[in-house]
Amino acid sequence: MGFARACSVALVGVDGVVVEVQADLEPGVAAFTLVGLPDKTLVESRDRVRAAVVNSGAAWPQKKLTVGLSPASVPKAGAGFDLAVAIAVLGAAEVVDPGAIADLVLIGELGLDGRVRPVRGILPAVLAAAEAGHRQVVVPQQCAAEAALVPDVSVLGVRSLRQLIAVLTDGVVPEEEPPDPPGRPDPILAGLLVPGAGLGTGLAPGRPGGDCTDFPDLADVTGQHTARRALEVAAAGGHHLFLSGPPGAGKTMLAERLPWILPPLTRQDSVEVTAVHSVAGILPPGEPLVSRPPYCAPHHSATMQSLVGGGTGVPRPGAVSLAHRGILFLDEAAEFHSRALDALRQPLESGHVVIARAAGVVRLPARFLMVLAANPCPCGRHTLHGSGCECPPSVIRRYQSRLSGPLLDRVDLRVEVEPVTRGDLLGQGGRGESTAVVADRVRAARERAGARFADTPWRLNSEVPGQELRTRWQAAPGALVQAERELERGLLTARGLDRVLRVAWTVADLRGRDRPEALDVAVALELRTGVARGAVSMTGAGT
Repeated sequence: MGFARACSVALVGVDGVVVEVQADLEPGVAAFTLVGLPDKTLVESRDRVRAAVVNSGAAWPQKKLTVGLSPASVPKAGAGFDLAVAIAVLGAAEVVDPGAIADLVLIGELGLDGRVRPVRGILPAVLAAAEAGHRQVVVPQQCAAEAALVPDVSVLGVRSLRQLIAVLTDGVVPEEEPPDPPGRPDPILAGLLVPGAGLGTGLAPGRPGGDCTDFPDLADVTGQHTARRALEVAAAGGHHLFLSGPPGAGKTMLAERLPWILPPLTRQDSVEVTAVHSVAGILPPGEPLVSRPPYCAPHHSATMQSLVGGGTGVPRPGAVSLAHRGILFLDEAAEFHSRALDALRQPLESGHVVIARAAGVVRLPARFLMVLAANPCPCGRHTLHGSGCECPPSVIRRYQSRLSGPLLDRVDLRVEVEPVTRGDLLGQGGRGESTAVVADRVRAARERAGARFADTPWRLNSEVPGQELRTRWQAAPGALVQAERELERGLLTARGLDRVLRVAWTVADLRGRDRPEALDVAVALELRTGVARGAVSMTGAGT
């Protein structure tokens, strides 16, 4: 009778639980029993592991074999347990030293020929192992760079079970030749990407000043001075933005340029974003760490589950999580289902989403900058003079009411995007500022805010509670008189007043002021209510 154990990790969303894989051999009829709430993929590992062990040159024990996954109450899913199951079985059969594998964390899928195939979610799995006190992990060689992002953890990347057995038995490690000719894509990497799981997520190929210069430049946008300044304020303070205007005015063009004026992700943010993308299966091979803010633009036919997360079994990340620390762009926002849009209200406030399903409750990060774009009516010509809009008033009201008041109340900036004039289109108004120039101002404004919030849990003005802004960081005397007057008239809600104050602080940071003044609050009110007051056109965000 033999017994051995190894460790692996079960992922629940982007959180991991270390699982002890126990193998027990007893005399009796040869059989292989797997217990511990495995899913269908994990149940099939019995055949994969047996074939992989035999094809790796090791003898399969002809005894009664029971493999238990502990804790048994945690659901286990996926093929990432194959490697741990195989090594635990070999330890019980004394092919490898059971003591050497007791605290070893192994993650990887096994092919029938013994090759170790990469799996999704390596980074959050290794993070969970490190938090549990494990310091040695074995992963597929293709995922070793991703696992190495976790500090203080020794990572061993292997290409086959044969190589791992040689390492554990102090033998000669064989060289594994790639099965395909050079230059052809490695079919083993297919397990890292899930087709169609991106939901419109794009990781931009470069940044201004980087190696790649093929990026959307803000200078390509003609006219739209108010919208451009609102875009800059949104990027500097992390404020949500609503762009309303007729078709062809440049709403999508502006939104697509917003990620390029955002600063690069910090190390902590990069790890968070990489973990979500790794679990979702959209982490590009060869790019173990996402360093740029993601950009997620789901189609307006997206369901509520695809936006906030869900699916059968253990819930998967949705668009709000794929856009974590980046941009969630909802084009044609009025065409989205109202239930899907209202489901965004909770993550907009909390920065995370909690999904409850029969298989368990998952908490996923969802700290994103939302950009809504919509036409004023179904035909899009309602705000154009002499355009011939024939939409009845009832249809226009019904169309605009698809964006509920509670959702819009959480949007700090609301801008009417006017049609481009002939002079702007022909370049008579001069070329606008480039992305690099605006990005420098945004970076400087974020540094000012970061210094102000150095010893607090907040980093951006949009994250600070209104109570703190009214007591700890106060505006200049008399600066809020106009905003308070509109609160009394019912034009602003209490939440709206707090958001005006947050935007005013961002405008002050962009202008290099120590605190907001009356003109900064006027700019914030104009960007919040959409009522022209001349403040934005007089000052701009960066002057």
